[in-house]
Amino acid sequence: MAKGSGSAKAGGSARAGGAEDIDGLLERAVHEAVAARPETLDWVLDGGASLLAASAERWPAVSRALLGYAERAVGRCWTAGWRPADLVRVVRRELGAAHLALAVDLIAAEGRRHPAAALDRRWHEQLRELAVEVWWESDEQYLGAFAERHRQDRFALATTALELLRCWALLPPVNPVGPVPGGSAPRAGAPVAGEPRMLGRIRALLAKAESTEYPEEAEALSEKAQQLMAQHSIDEALLAAGAPAPDAPAALRIGIDSPYEGPKAMLLDAVAAANRCKVVWAKEFGFCTIVGFDADLDAVELLYTSLLVQATAAMSREGGRKHRDGAPRTKAFRQSFLIAYAARIRERLTAATEQATSDAAAGRRLREDGTVERVADAERLLPVLKAREEAVEDAVGRMFPKLVSQRVRVSDGEGWAAGRAAADRAALNGRSGAIGR
Repeated sequence: MAKGSGSAKAGGSARAGGAEDIDGLLERAVHEAVAARPETLDWVLDGGASLLAASAERWPAVSRALLGYAERAVGRCWTAGWRPADLVRVVRRELGAAHLALAVDLIAAEGRRHPAAALDRRWHEQLRELAVEVWWESDEQYLGAFAERHRQDRFALATTALELLRCWALLPPVNPVGPVPGGSAPRAGAPVAGEPRMLGRIRALLAKAESTEYPEEAEALSEKAQQLMAQHSIDEALLAAGAPAPDAPAALRIGIDSPYEGPKAMLLDAVAAANRCKVVWAKEFGFCTIVGFDADLDAVELLYTSLLVQATAAMSREGGRKHRDGAPRTKAFRQSFLIAYAARIRERLTAATEQATSDAAAGRRLREDGTVERVADAERLLPVLKAREEAVEDAVGRMFPKLVSQRVRVSDGEGWAAGRAAADRAALNGRSGAIGR
């Protein structure tokens, strides 16, 4: 009953018609939605949305108030450690596709406060991948234009907005994985706009590898890209070790979507381990945090994406067939398939990493043109890599002082065998990037 009287009071205030009244009405509607119990949430949302959408004349003021409120709400999420891709991922998991367009727009509205130089490279990449842009002409016209674009009436759109703001307001703080926009300048050595030239070279190789119809050519291109990525990581390690201000581990988050979250997290862990990174899985939020040095984080993100696509395609092909006894293959088969795939990929990437490191320690360096040169300071490599591994371990310990391990279960022998076979066939490359070493 207390929530009902609060809504009535908010409605009476709104009828006065002032801009401050609309701001207060929106704030109270969000507050009541956040505080609502599950059994009364629908009723509270309906009441708040009805008041916000009651008048076409007030709708421009509601539009302006929403974007102003969103700037503060999204900014609080950044301060709490969340990033653009995280907020969109949470909306997709908790609310569904109908809320995604509004989420992206509210992130765009908040982004108007920050110059491009205040954002690190990975933040820019997330904004680009999400297609974040301020497309509306004025804040007062935004909701009307959005409703027309997505064919929603005022009540439905007001409900969507309240559900979205409630979802974000309930998010707890998480460990930050980079600088907060407007909080401070990116630290020395942090990712900046643009990417290393070597990654551009690797992207070109891998794009060619995936476009060719000849497996032998694709394998050769992928192998060359793999060697270049390994050398890039080693070069970065040696360069950073000699810098006046030594580099430090960074972090990024990668989404882990259902189904089969456990095996997917295992695959990510396999890729990360081969690239001298550590993975911490937050199952309740649908993401993993990867801790490592920037060059290695790039490799993890790009290779994992490629291998997951390959694994999913292979699993779909094998899962659509029947068991030897004619029975259809089940979820247990697919789960076991992906676990085996991840385990075999771990073996392959670990072997590749050991070979690349051994070659570099012996003083052999691969140039971009494919020739090999001698490295004068090769004796420094192993101590440098050891120090970086220890730095990553220390960073994980500081960020996540309480960790537990989780086991996954293999319950289908055919799925295990098929998964290992598919991993043996997998190309260690990706559509958009790097490879393991």
